Amino acid sequence: MNIFTIKKSSGKKRRGEIQTAHGTVETPNLMIVATQGTIKAVSALDLCEWGSEFIIANTYHLYLRPGLEILQEAGGLHKFMNWNKTIFTDSGGFQVFSLSKLRKFKDDGIIFQSHIDGSYHKFTPENNVQMQRAIGGDVMMVLDECMEFPVTHAYAKHSVARTLKWAERSRSEFLKSSSLYGYSQSQFGIIQGSTFSDLRRMCAEELAGMDFEGYAMGGVAIGESKEYIRRVIDMADDMMPKEKCRYLMGVGEEDDVRYAVENGFDIFDCVIPTRNARNGALFTRNGRMLIKNAKYKKDFSPVEEGCECHLCKNYSRAYLHHLFKAGEMLGGILASEHNINYYMRLMKEIREGI
Repeated sequence: MNIFTIKKSSGKKRRGEIQTAHGTVETPNLMIVATQGTIKAVSALDLCEWGSEFIIANTYHLYLRPGLEILQEAGGLHKFMNWNKTIFTDSGGFQVFSLSKLRKFKDDGIIFQSHIDGSYHKFTPENNVQMQRAIGGDVMMVLDECMEFPVTHAYAKHSVARTLKWAERSRSEFLKSSSLYGYSQSQFGIIQGSTFSDLRRMCAEELAGMDFEGYAMGGVAIGESKEYIRRVIDMADDMMPKEKCRYLMGVGEEDDVRYAVENGFDIFDCVIPTRNARNGALFTRNGRMLIKNAKYKKDFSPVEEGCECHLCKNYSRAYLHHLFKAGEMLGGILASEHNINYYMRLMKEIREGI
């Protein structure tokens, strides 16, 4: 089943649609990160009003808290968080890698220690699919091994082989199981291989044979240089299936998004809009604004002229500066709304330019 349709193209750039049980996502587009079933400082209803069409939640976090039993009793994450549009779910493999006090990658799965209470758990390709069935996202990602950066070619080759075995097992489990909530779900494969184009190509070719509904480029934006990110983006068009949705994981800097769209990517996810907002950094057409700077103390103009967000229509830079200096949570809420609106406008402009 192909959930993705290309509507227009220009060179490598593609304008398309992802069709899921909870609506249509126009591409290119950016997912807002809802790691624990929420966007920090933002409600799902507000996000919907601002034009967001999809979000991404995380299996690792939701499995640990609130737990799969509660999500099933609620009828899945859509109902639990009152979000009636598309949800992607990450497998949680990166969070196991980055957050766990102790983790061990084995051929049959990952044993890890919870960052919350130190308890031990195990993710396998099969039980991870069932976890994502319980969460109920429209699109789930396979369990893969996230490598440190940098790594040797030998280790990367071994890791890719494991990722491919896990992908095959994940696909088998997905195809023989069914949704718990009466609507269809899809599954994306993840291409790994670090900086090595031969390993990325091998991984992409084998995953293509498993016929996933879409494909992601993983192991990107984990602390490496922008040059490396661009190298991975440059590899993609030649090795990723052209008729399927292409997802660049964890990338959200505006220049990287524009570059990736130019080279054939369709969707992205990143915490940049909301994390920057909570730290007082706002995106505008004239560049990034650090609202905590003293020069905004008596600046009574809006953050961005012409912006229709609640912040820009109703409050001044001086007021937002005051909120951050006073440690008031409203500052992060208003700034988050502005940054999300900025990115939604950006993605719309990119789509309309194709």
